Amino acid sequence: MTRRLLAAALTVAYAMTAQTPPSAVFPKVTANNLSGKSFAMPGAFEGDFNVVLIAFERDQQKDLDTWLAVLPKTLETFPKVKYYELPTIAKLNGMTRWFIDTGMRSGIKDKGQRDRTITLFLDKTPFKDALHIETEKTVYAMLLDRTGTVLWRAEGLADAEKMSGLKAALEKVAK
Repeated sequence: MTRRLLAAALTVAYAMTAQTPPSAVFPKVTANNLSGKSFAMPGAFEGDFNVVLIAFERDQQKDLDTWLAVLPKTLETFPKVKYYELPTIAKLNGMTRWFIDTGMRSGIKDKGQRDRTITLFLDKTPFKDALHIETEKTVYAMLLDRTGTVLWRAEGLADAEKMSGLKAALEKVAK
């Protein structure tokens, strides 16, 4: 009986290990923030560690706002950590990109928020594949190191449990 339980436990452990995807890494992407500064990411993110908030649809801003409401206070004790908002849109022509960025810029009066908002116009499939993103129907929060390796991630609205998880991850790496 004990051998069977041990064999079953080892089989389950092996199966779980075999299904675990490799670490997600933020892909190399170049884009401008709403203040016009160019970022060659992930290396140009300004923190030793960076929280990126990724959205795919315009109406997801209210979901991102739940993160934006709590991140500044959470990160006060982690001065090496910066955060960015990354609206992620399909690759478009220059005129359409300008129109979208201008519209977002006019809706964001705060210079700090403009500096932290980097619009990604790209082929979304390889981007999502690199970050193991399965759906565009929700927002994502990810903690990255300088190389872009994802150290922690969450989906959906910010809540106490997710913020606790982020804080625990930060305590391990960014103190």
